[in-house]
Amino acid sequence: MKRIETLDLDALVLPILPDPLVDHDCQGVRRDELGRSQFEMLIAPAGMAAPPGTTHFDTPLGVAIRRWCGPVLGLEPHAPPAVYLARRAELGAGEVNRRLLRAAGIVAFLVDATTSGPELLTAAELGRLGGAAADEIVRIEDVEQEVAESGRSSVGYVEELRDRLAARAGRAVALKTMVARHHGLDVEPSRPSRGTVLASAGRRLAGPREPLADPVLLRHVLWTAVDAARERGLPLQIQCGYGPGHDGAGAPPHRSDPSLMTDFIRALMPLGVPVVLLRCYPFHREAAHLAGVFPHVYVDVPAPAASEVLALAPFHKQMFGSGGRGVAETCLLGALAFRRALTRALTDRIAAGEWSAADAARVADMIGSGNARRVYRL
Repeated sequence: MKRIETLDLDALVLPILPDPLVDHDCQGVRRDELGRSQFEMLIAPAGMAAPPGTTHFDTPLGVAIRRWCGPVLGLEPHAPPAVYLARRAELGAGEVNRRLLRAAGIVAFLVDATTSGPELLTAAELGRLGGAAADEIVRIEDVEQEVAESGRSSVGYVEELRDRLAARAGRAVALKTMVARHHGLDVEPSRPSRGTVLASAGRRLAGPREPLADPVLLRHVLWTAVDAARERGLPLQIQCGYGPGHDGAGAPPHRSDPSLMTDFIRALMPLGVPVVLLRCYPFHREAAHLAGVFPHVYVDVPAPAASEVLALAPFHKQMFGSGGRGVAETCLLGALAFRRALTRALTDRIAAGEWSAADAARVADMIGSGNARRVYRL
């Protein structure tokens, strides 16, 4: 299927479009039929219903869905929400997902699969519908939750966490931490002692269904993940900033400036574990600085700040992630926003005589797919 942006961008832009893309930051997509209220909840950043008398279609994302996704489903641009949702229901979830995922022009999806459930496509299914390869990324806090709820002793908790993370790492292309969601990024960088870990584990096992918040265990989980990543040669993704989609949890309650983790990031440098900073907006300058200073740090390129990141971070340190989650529309729109933002930044430099078209095309390829292939060993 012809990618949607090729219908609208002029001849100067097309030769440097980054194609195909490797999407190194997406989540599961719903496989079931969705009513309007369900769909609107999934396109809301905080995962909550719109206030009475309003709709989430009256948002930048809602307008973009009608403008760009409607034609992929056979509608005119800007079709009303009711018409769009009726067409979605007419085609069925499988066909909708197939069309939208393929229109994104993605050659490989790296899927945060820890949040998968029966209503979500698996990574493999998402890849098949999208006509792409697909691999899994493991969220370490969710693995810890599974271990905590298994009812083991403190010693058993420590051993099972190590073994389970190692096993999951063996089937993944990266490990991912959501430490900022409940604790912020101001984390003590050193490994905690075994005694303090065992004491904290005892308290943790007394209330295992609560989200992990103990600072000692957060550090322990991080370092256990680092060990597994180092053993398997995997990168560690760290989500920060206020990027799109927070799994229905809304914006993080803590400041998520990645520079708060500088000491931890520095401690990983001699271990050879790549660190990928995800969804860094509005802290993209700090993230780009870290990518420039540390040889093992890479940065996600947020579409609203693509030009700034391009000016601040080494080109071989930047990568694309759609941030897609819940519905396939977000994968397509993430890819479209990235392509358009990066292309504008590159063509501005060409027009100013600062870059050649060949350099722009080479950098676009690096950021769109080449860097991710190297870092994730695809």
